[in-house]
Amino acid sequence: MRQPTLSIRHAAWLFAAVLTGCAAPAAKTSMPAAASAPVKGYLADPAALHMAEVLPVAPKAGSARYEADRQVFRDTRKLEGTPRWALATSDVNLEVPDMLRDFSCAMGVQMDPARLPRLAALLKRVDEDGIGVTDPAKHANQRQRPFLIDEGAVCQSKDRLRRSFDYPSGHSTWGWTVGLILTELAPDRANEVLLRARSFADSRVVCGAHNLSAIQAGQINGSAIVARLHAEAAFQADMVAAREELAAMRASGTPMDGGQCAAEHAVIEQAPY
Repeated sequence: MRQPTLSIRHAAWLFAAVLTGCAAPAAKTSMPAAASAPVKGYLADPAALHMAEVLPVAPKAGSARYEADRQVFRDTRKLEGTPRWALATSDVNLEVPDMLRDFSCAMGVQMDPARLPRLAALLKRVDEDGIGVTDPAKHANQRQRPFLIDEGAVCQSKDRLRRSFDYPSGHSTWGWTVGLILTELAPDRANEVLLRARSFADSRVVCGAHNLSAIQAGQINGSAIVARLHAEAAFQADMVAAREELAAMRASGTPMDGGQCAAEHAVIEQAPY
């Protein structure tokens, strides 16, 4: 299950803080939404995609990868209170409407979920598949989160984070999955979309919620999920419908503010590690 997300209004405030260079206060979480009808993914058995066999084994204590993870965590704690920290806090959100808004600058148009029902429905189904693929890999590796190894600030609740494992990162998996799907739907925006997908993963390192190795594994994980989904006829059909819907919205939608998007690009262009 997804963890409770930040309210959309608060996420928007945090993003405004990124654009103005103001430090954001500690994140507040909203109450979980009322239960709705369960969403079924496209894959009959997501766990059949054994990513624990595909991904490198999570770094072990004493190895070079393990120590590199520790160093990156310690070095990036200096970002607390910066615009990059504020964006990482906003990127905690995982719900589909939040993801569409997160990729609005990359797409060059305001991604209004109300005008993209087919795309939103597709992403919700894909999200279920992603969880089904990722959770077994997390449990197979049982990698500790970085703040359980070294002291340091984290941009969200440590109590919630400590209940699940680090590797591979679910956020990185999801951001990369969404980015690859949007790239396929709007290939003319590939560079911008893929940069935003990478920065969504980078936010987990900035936040202190994941190790660098975990977000790198998440990017492989997301790529594998999208590749596997293309073998499903229902996914292919929904991609056709989503592509037509997105093209129509891009033709008549509200363009994003150039200054706002330039500010976002300046924040995410360079990797924070």
